Amino acid sequence: MNSRIAVVPGSFDPPTRGHLDVIRRAARLYDQLHVVVVHNPGKEAMLPIAQRLSLLEQSIAEEDIDGNVVVASWSVGLLVDYARDVNAGVLVKGIRSQADVVYEVPMAVVNRDLADVETVFLLPDPAHAMVSSSLVRQVAALGGDVSAYVPPAVSRFLHTGGHDL
Repeated sequence: MNSRIAVVPGSFDPPTRGHLDVIRRAARLYDQLHVVVVHNPGKEAMLPIAQRLSLLEQSIAEEDIDGNVVVASWSVGLLVDYARDVNAGVLVKGIRSQADVVYEVPMAVVNRDLADVETVFLLPDPAHAMVSSSLVRQVAALGGDVSAYVPPAVSRFLHTGGHDL
């Protein structure tokens, strides 16, 4: 596997400024970056995968993120299977808190054991460290303004009630 190809997985439901921060920095580190919307059976999604893909593509374009970035989805099998399919040797994960570390480290160990795929953790910009997609969903559902926490494409989409795609 090629360590110059990396995968940034997530539910991206919806994409946040923190996600884009990790994507921007990871795109500078790797020759090719796959941003992969994964289906998490443990979470009930607000947005269908197709909308999340579209919002990510729009956000990456609008944020002018440099690099060879591919946006894709994966819903069958293990994430390391996707990594193998695209010849990626690295998964990149954003870590906001100790809770993320507790959740992510065991997965990183298993992914390395299963497929010899390493995990690189990136710390977020402090401005985005406490914002999660679930928090954005809660605030948006109650009519709050989330524009400070999400890229402009996502803000427009949420503001128009999902009629912007």
